[in-house]
Amino acid sequence: MAGAIIENMSTKKLCIVGGILLVFQIIAFLVGGLIGPTTAVSYMSVKCVDVRKNHHKTKWLMPWGPNRCDKIRDIEEAIPREIEANDIVFSVHIPLPSMEMSPWFQFMLFILQLDIAFKLNNQIRENAEVSMDVSLAYRDDMLAEWTEMAHERVPRKLKCTFTSPKTPEHEGRYYECDVLPFMEIGSVAHKFYLLNIRLPVNEKKKINVGIGEIKDIRLVGIHQNGGFTKVWFAMKTFLTPSIFIIMVWYWRRITRMSRPPVLLEKVIFALGISMTFINIPVEWFSIGFDWTWMLLFGDIRQGIFYAMLLSFWIIFCGEHMMDQHERNHIAGYWKQVGPIAVGSFCLFIFDMCERGVQLTNPFYSIWTTDVGTELAMAFIIVAGICLCLYFLFLCFMVFQVFRNISGKQSSLPAMSKVRRLHYEGLIFRFKFLMLITLACAAMTVIFFIVSQVTEGHWKWGGVTVQVNSAFFTGIYGMWNLYVFALMFLYAPSHKNYGEDQSNGMKLPCKSREDCTLFVSEIYQELFTTSKYSIINDNTAPGI
Repeated sequence: MAGAIIENMSTKKLCIVGGILLVFQIIAFLVGGLIGPTTAVSYMSVKCVDVRKNHHKTKWLMPWGPNRCDKIRDIEEAIPREIEANDIVFSVHIPLPSMEMSPWFQFMLFILQLDIAFKLNNQIRENAEVSMDVSLAYRDDMLAEWTEMAHERVPRKLKCTFTSPKTPEHEGRYYECDVLPFMEIGSVAHKFYLLNIRLPVNEKKKINVGIGEIKDIRLVGIHQNGGFTKVWFAMKTFLTPSIFIIMVWYWRRITRMSRPPVLLEKVIFALGISMTFINIPVEWFSIGFDWTWMLLFGDIRQGIFYAMLLSFWIIFCGEHMMDQHERNHIAGYWKQVGPIAVGSFCLFIFDMCERGVQLTNPFYSIWTTDVGTELAMAFIIVAGICLCLYFLFLCFMVFQVFRNISGKQSSLPAMSKVRRLHYEGLIFRFKFLMLITLACAAMTVIFFIVSQVTEGHWKWGGVTVQVNSAFFTGIYGMWNLYVFALMFLYAPSHKNYGEDQSNGMKLPCKSREDCTLFVSEIYQELFTTSKYSIINDNTAPGI
């Protein structure tokens, strides 16, 4: 019988294919382990003095170099010099001296840490908010003029505690303050960046009043490691044609059959399209173009793939559980696929609320307000819970399929040896593929939760989760190998037997159209019928 490759290929060849895929999976983990995914750099601001009027319109203050600003070492030095708070500018040059930024860094994320000293006459009030006047500029040559990139008023709520008694002898000790989200840029198109941060004070409007005595401003800049970017680009460049070629080959085999494609074949093809979409290495263009929307575009691509992958697993299991009249119709899965579509749309809206706004305002963050922080945290928790429930539901579906199979296996001993071995081998291959599917689903759920927590911990100052780059490249390689294996194993086989080569039995098919049944039809006969009847060996299809 000519069916799918998974049923017609010999066990030896299947083991060889599986071994090759396993080798590529190991390589995917090893390649990622060569270098870390991100690099964190600490910056200490320099306190510059600017006594001109309309400060932000006058000039850019450099912390070092030939045109460095007039600076002070600490706030106490400003008092005898009669320097007001509005005249102090905290200047940060990115990167550090004798270094350059590179487009290979892909993005820049900055968090802010305030060093605030305790003073009896200037304590931090409850729900205090610091308001910063921030200007960002760039240039590509050390002698060139700075070009303004952004200028915004950046409010941030302070969350500080003072562990010592608030007595005169403890004056000068620092508060313990949470780190604050500061800035995120979706591309690193220039070599040098400059931040000028002012803390304007206006007692009448209660601006920057009751925020304590700010001694220093420290930043931590996080960007993608250039070496990891090259490894990531190389993987995408290699995998894109690989998945595209197998996808075209798979669909050509499907369309050559006289019957129309069944639902399972269509969703496997759709999964291949979504995998190809996420694989296309458009990130190469970010090396030469200032595309700040690349982070948002990457999230959208990944979201589409998540939605397609989760939907496929539901349909894949369901097609081997349903009765004949319910099979091969996408409408039969609306209760399962519908929530996935709604959840994906909510993810898109959540992403647009932050990274969409950051396209015009790099200092915006949903984590800056209490409501935004609670919503963001609730999103991460609910998303994690929903994915765990999805995985449990998927395990339940697989259990039902396996139970259905076990009920049908009681009929196998009454078959001839040839048919019994054929169906036993088919059952084993199907069970093994289902277990691989569950393993991929579990790793995908873990990857999503860990990646969300890892991205968020810099923003809300919680528990740090270290994720090795091998985990990223390994999961990405796993997705590609899984999709590759599905399209290869579920493609119609080219074999066309007119007679059973094992015992010379005549098969009940007169043409290729009759014999080229997809593997799901065999599963339908064996696993999903309400009653299994033993067919006479002389008329039953053989291997």
